[in-house]
Amino acid sequence: MSTDIIVSYDGTPNDDDALALGKALAGGGATLALAYVRHSREFDPKREELASHDAQRRLENGATWLGDPDIPRHVVISASTGEGLAQLAQSEGASLIVFGSDYRTPPGRAEPGTTAQYLLEGGSVAIAVAQAGLRTDGDAAINSIAAAGSDGDDAAQRTVQTLAQHLGADVVSNGAGPADMIVVASQAGGPDRRITLGGSTRSMLNSALGSVIVLPRGTALKF
Repeated sequence: MSTDIIVSYDGTPNDDDALALGKALAGGGATLALAYVRHSREFDPKREELASHDAQRRLENGATWLGDPDIPRHVVISASTGEGLAQLAQSEGASLIVFGSDYRTPPGRAEPGTTAQYLLEGGSVAIAVAQAGLRTDGDAAINSIAAAGSDGDDAAQRTVQTLAQHLGADVVSNGAGPADMIVVASQAGGPDRRITLGGSTRSMLNSALGSVIVLPRGTALKF
């Protein structure tokens, strides 16, 4: 069975926010998986065994947090975390990768960290960034969704309608205002099926209160 959503998880508190968002998004029936990227294998067998065990332990902790011991878990070996996650998403047929915010992000805001930023520059898979502190809500849910940044691309509006239907959420009109989830279209003029963040798109992200999803140009989420 293919995976709809991949959560990037390394056991840090802000990645618990990503777990909370992934769980909320999967509430409508989407399939969820966890992924941790190692940058290389160890030459020494004993050190490799320890590193492998550490990676599996992190993902096991994530599964425990979610209360789902059977959730698929992937340990990816890649020199680049972003490239490793992108390749995993392609092989699994995933349409969304979820990240926690940068560790310095104020509660309620969503600020992509280094890996998310990398994938927001020309990536072909939609990227979600959880608002900081979402993990503190024991039963985080997406009750309101807004679309932002159309510029002739209706992918954000279509995604909002799909998510609202699956999650039972309300659609709100103020794209940069208070909403549990804000879906942002890529900048006009960018290549199709690729994420492009121009000035107006970045401004929307910077002013957003809540978690965000950024879509490749012309590509709506369908799960």
